[in-house]
Amino acid sequence: MATRQSVGEHIQRCEEAIQYAKEQFIEGSRQEHYYDNEYQDALQGLESSYNDLAQLSNSANSQQREQLHRMRLQLQQIQNQMILLNHDRPI
Repeated sequence: MATRQSVGEHIQRCEEAIQYAKEQFIEGSRQEHYYDNEYQDALQGLESSYNDLAQLSNSANSQQREQLHRMRLQLQQIQNQMILLNHDRPI
């Protein structure tokens, strides 16, 4: 069973990954991906966070699973935006 603390810690790490990804998305939009390494790191952080949440949800109760599912949706949303960002011109 997942503890409240472990769920909270994972969600905090996910929020940090989302914040970093948003910053990289904005920079990527402005500079046409001049800093590709940081952009890729942000995408990898999102993917890692998503996988961690999926693993944690296996041992979570129903309320925790719902909370983790919502966070996974947020991770997917920013991940999709980053993947679909047009590399040829800034937004």
